[in-house]
Amino acid sequence: MPILAAATRTRARLAVTTATVLLAAGAPAAYANLDTLGGRDTGGAATARGAAYLETRLLFGTERPDGGPDVTDQQFTAFVDREVTPAFPEGLTVQDGRGQWRDASGRIERERSYELILLYPVAEAKARDPRIERIRDAYRLAFGQESVARLDERTSVDF
Repeated sequence: MPILAAATRTRARLAVTTATVLLAAGAPAAYANLDTLGGRDTGGAATARGAAYLETRLLFGTERPDGGPDVTDQQFTAFVDREVTPAFPEGLTVQDGRGQWRDASGRIERERSYELILLYPVAEAKARDPRIERIRDAYRLAFGQESVARLDERTSVDF
């Protein structure tokens, strides 16, 4: 048994030493990449391109809490055409997803979902907010959803 314990300690020390060496060797290269943007030297500081924008992500579940049929791709596309495109005609992105969350009763729900990404200038945030809230409300009502998650983040955008 003592030989086995000594071998285990030796392997652990070897693993820690190897990880330390690899991290030390890779760190300068990783930090060096922060000083370039698109292959251009930025003089030691990464710079952002573009204008100040907000990125809003809305997460739409597809299962109905009442046990009704899931929201189909065709239904979601029609919803986007009817509710989202008129409010954001400049453009948007929709991605398929799989998600989970804890519902009001405490159950973990796993379901197919959609992620809608909207970009708009920071200066338009006050005007865009009610449009986004109408989209969330419309989806909840149309498909009997408990909620539609919203995430907002400042970013820089260059088209």
